[in-house]
Amino acid sequence: METDCKKHLRLSGLEPLVLTPDSNFVNVGERTNVTGSRKFLRLIKEEKYDEALSVARDQVEGGAQIIDVNMDEGMLDGEKAMVKFLNLIASEPDIARVPIMIDSSKWHIIEAGLKVVQGKCVVNSISLKGGEEEFIRQAKLVKRYGAAVIVMAFDKDGQADTYERRIEICKRSYDILVDKVGFPAQDIIFDPNIFPVATGLEEHRLNALDFFRATKWIRENLPYANVSGGVSNVSFSFRGNNPVREAINAAFLYHAIQHGMTMGIVNPTMLEVYDDIPKDLLEKVEDVLFDKRDDATERLLEFAETVVGKDKVDDTTKNLWRKDPLQDRITHALVKGIDTYIIEDVEEARLLTTKPIEVIEGHLMTGMNVVGDLFGSGKMFLPQVVKSARVMKKAVAYLQPFIEAAKNPDLPKEGVGKILMATVKGDVHDIGKNIVSVVLACNNYDIVDLGVMVPPEKIISEAKKHNVDAIGLSGLITPSLDEMAFMAEEMEKHNMNIPLLIGGATTSKAHTVVKISPKYSNTVVHVNDASRAVTVVGNLLDKNSESFKKQIREEYDKFRENFLSRKKAKEYTTLEVAREHKFYIDWQNSNIIKPKKLGVTIIDDFDLSLLKDYIDWSPYFRSWELHGKYPDILTDNVVGEQAKELFAEAQQMLQRIFDEKLLKAKAVFGLFPANTVNHDDIEIYDEKGNVIDTFLTLRQQLKRREGIPSYALADFIAPKEIGKQDYVGCFAVTTGFGTDELVKEFQEKLDDYNAIMAKALSDRLAEAFAEYLHKKVRTEYWGYAANENLSNEELIKENYKGIRPAPGYPACPDHLEKKTIWKLLNVEKNIGMKLTDGLAMWPASSVSGYYFGNEEAKYFGLGKIKEDQLVDYAKRRNIPLDEARKWLNPNLAED
Repeated sequence: METDCKKHLRLSGLEPLVLTPDSNFVNVGERTNVTGSRKFLRLIKEEKYDEALSVARDQVEGGAQIIDVNMDEGMLDGEKAMVKFLNLIASEPDIARVPIMIDSSKWHIIEAGLKVVQGKCVVNSISLKGGEEEFIRQAKLVKRYGAAVIVMAFDKDGQADTYERRIEICKRSYDILVDKVGFPAQDIIFDPNIFPVATGLEEHRLNALDFFRATKWIRENLPYANVSGGVSNVSFSFRGNNPVREAINAAFLYHAIQHGMTMGIVNPTMLEVYDDIPKDLLEKVEDVLFDKRDDATERLLEFAETVVGKDKVDDTTKNLWRKDPLQDRITHALVKGIDTYIIEDVEEARLLTTKPIEVIEGHLMTGMNVVGDLFGSGKMFLPQVVKSARVMKKAVAYLQPFIEAAKNPDLPKEGVGKILMATVKGDVHDIGKNIVSVVLACNNYDIVDLGVMVPPEKIISEAKKHNVDAIGLSGLITPSLDEMAFMAEEMEKHNMNIPLLIGGATTSKAHTVVKISPKYSNTVVHVNDASRAVTVVGNLLDKNSESFKKQIREEYDKFRENFLSRKKAKEYTTLEVAREHKFYIDWQNSNIIKPKKLGVTIIDDFDLSLLKDYIDWSPYFRSWELHGKYPDILTDNVVGEQAKELFAEAQQMLQRIFDEKLLKAKAVFGLFPANTVNHDDIEIYDEKGNVIDTFLTLRQQLKRREGIPSYALADFIAPKEIGKQDYVGCFAVTTGFGTDELVKEFQEKLDDYNAIMAKALSDRLAEAFAEYLHKKVRTEYWGYAANENLSNEELIKENYKGIRPAPGYPACPDHLEKKTIWKLLNVEKNIGMKLTDGLAMWPASSVSGYYFGNEEAKYFGLGKIKEDQLVDYAKRRNIPLDEARKWLNPNLAED
């Protein structure tokens, strides 16, 4: 029998999605549904599947945690379209990382999708409307395919439209599924039907309230089951009046979540922020939702006429808060991140208290508790929290001399816990670590930040010196994963007895559970974002933490067991067979362009302002945990206002960087004669034909259907034996010189917000420089695309000819290739960029990679590397097998 802590809904694409009691609401993206998106329907009808995939990609980038795929349309072969689209998604790692919801009213389409979908999906939906026998048959098949299922509150008498009908059908469905089918209760998701409110019909008055009550009943009486629904249905009566419709959606969703709704289809463009709904409108909306008055609908309709076309925000009263009581002013300043008046307010508070420390423990922590509550409930976003920390630091810095003057009686208490944070040895990236540190500090944790490139011995000695309660490790590059595993071993050797937290872009729950956790007998937890850090650390350091630690260990043990004994393993070929199925180019007819300038070119001092139009802003917002695609994110009804503010302040800092030349950009690149040899190697020549070095590439080994090749980067360079000279390039660019000095300037002013922004902008400029230089190479230095004329949006979408893959990434998960690039281009001597012991680039805001110019060159993901290729690679590299494993991306290499 499973223990309760293990009975969570677990879904997966390439990455797991686990719904626990601590999880936030799960948003299902609906734009890959032909019944809900005219654009998607048109693309599928016209068989423009590449463009249709971009719709799915946009949803994932926009924050959808599950994507709903529906092909129900009269003029479509729904089964064929579903299978084709799901197969295409499986080959796109950036889309396939999230779970799929297979959505259809036709069972044969659902089953066709179940046969090909990757990971653990959700079926939408089954119900009792076809009778119990058919319901059981479909449920058994869903169970056999290993999927979760949405169960509609629907039977032979129609959709459930009252509270009593909802709970009766859901209870009957649950009992059949659990008792007769043996369906896992945690894999059942009920949809109790969301109907429009304020329709004017008497029988519809309880539509929202009955849904809330049914949701609460389901969560309390049907153990482990979840609840879902299509939120936009509730406001259908007000289509055309967006302010009212958005308010209804937001209020309904807020209360549905409070009653236990865990997931659902939500259109973020039709959703207001609950706390931003004008109070008079909110009152009338909630009167309707909860059926508080007989005239609730009429009052809302009357009010709706007065808000059409009006702005949501009235700025005329924005400074009225200065007339509020002292505590309210301090709390407002912290929540809004306003430091203009904080010194005078803190001084007023100091004069009213016996001891200055009481201002911190009382006034300031009261305000920060509000910040923590708002952030934890999704009503504040990360950039706002970092601004709150800036106000807090300014206030504490002002009070510190008064505290010190009071000597021992007034020494500040320690925080609720002390956390050591460090980026591991060989890694120079720390934006994520710094954000987590700020968020924890906002919640009254003391932070010992050791910075970047910290060796294990220093982490352990400092942890003992400061008597910390937990250690948090961060890393961006893949060799950092080995450092984290080694760190766990060292903590075990030193008999340490504190939790270890793992985070960073390349980390994952799977790697943490399988590779790190077994090496340390205390608790190891993967923390995937800043918002989760506070909850995890709080649970770990609580005086009653043993039950939480036990739950984590049991969950991780089960995860590890399942991971290591997966029955549905993918099929792979040998390296020999993969080479036989390589990607072939017709080299006799392929147009090979000789670069206009061969050899190495150095750009020592580049004008950064030229990069402004090449910046891809979407990752900038993601670094602040604001998910959405630029520029749409600026008008998003959930995060739009915060995104606009963040963007405006980024523009100000960017202009200062340009005007004052605060950062320095440098680049070096080379274009060389080259040919492929020995299947997967690329020989590089000087202009006389002498071999000067070799790029080693790796080949896909996943078994593919007939006609689909197994790619290696070497396939894009002409083989030596055909006698045609080809060419290859490589590059290294940085915009990081000066970043540390700029960050230090802000840190000395206790301004973490701008310190983090400076690093984030430096990273964006480095990527923009790589994009700019690639364009110059394509159109001028190499010249194979001399007539190219693409917009920045088209550049971001990589609509150009040729590719610039990077070592350590999906097409080339080999970090040792950076050494070859450094040697070929003499990078350190020419522009000062260095490689750390872990092969991270310094400065951190740097990019390096190759240039392939063939028009058939494309990006791809390598996938898992099997043992025979690892052995072959180690021989080609002339290194031990263990070292080969170390430098290949461990998420791609065979364990």
